[in-house]
Amino acid sequence: MAFNKTEYIWHNGKLVPWNQATVHVTTHALHYGSSVFEGIRAYEIKGQPHIFCLDAHIKRLFNSCKVYRMEIGYTPEEIKQAICDTIRANQIKSCYIRPLVFRGSDGFNLDPRKYPVEVSIITIGWGRYLGPEAIEQGVDVGVSSWRRMAPGTFPAVAKIGGQYINSQFIAMEAADHGYAEGIALDINNFVSEGSGENIFVIRDGVIYTPPLYASILQGVTRACTIALAQDLGYVVKEEMLPREMLYMADEVFFTGTAAEITPIRSIDHVTIGNGKRGPITERIQAAFFGILSGEMQDRYGWLTPVAL
Repeated sequence: MAFNKTEYIWHNGKLVPWNQATVHVTTHALHYGSSVFEGIRAYEIKGQPHIFCLDAHIKRLFNSCKVYRMEIGYTPEEIKQAICDTIRANQIKSCYIRPLVFRGSDGFNLDPRKYPVEVSIITIGWGRYLGPEAIEQGVDVGVSSWRRMAPGTFPAVAKIGGQYINSQFIAMEAADHGYAEGIALDINNFVSEGSGENIFVIRDGVIYTPPLYASILQGVTRACTIALAQDLGYVVKEEMLPREMLYMADEVFFTGTAAEITPIRSIDHVTIGNGKRGPITERIQAAFFGILSGEMQDRYGWLTPVAL
């Protein structure tokens, strides 16, 4: 999905014009995927941008860098302020935010710790990741032939750039088969997640989602969804899910910053439920988007307003 460019990008401590935010071809991250990033959204509420779960995203960014042994060089508060400054400079009320921390030039040693660390913050206009109609109508997906990484090979909980080659294989295969997205299994053939989303499965009124040890990213929207579902009175269980449970589900949905909460209407051409968004998914969506639109109280403290 294409995005709309903005005027400024925050790069290494200052705002620079979009076309000047460049790196050298010897940048370590280009060769070895040595980067850590986040995807964050800001929603327009009463004419002003409000960043969703800013603290949780920045905490995960710093934790991912810690796992990867990469010093950011800024404090969490400085990164949060830089995000607000970038939104304000671009005068954008609703946007997708991409903080990126990466190894720069100059060298090709596989031990990257001697190379400089650079930081960029990009804010862009970006709509529904899986299409404007997906939130209501749902999407058709397929189980991928590609598996998520095995424990001890990559740190799945951390959001490290190089690991997204796996996600790209899943996404490309799904597109080639005519699906909107793919679902990956772990190395033991249990349900893991989508190429860039966590997954929830509903059966007999109980909500299931794979645990962290199913090689999933520790999703911020996933955590918010669990909190909303529990407050709505639903039982949420983090359990290993066999593939066949996907086909027997009453409802299935994806969660993620880009995907938000997106229903799944079919998996491998097997209709899920009635082939449309189910009532529990719809109820959770209503609570989620109610907060993000300002129509419901932000009782969780998820929103950070930015004055333009």
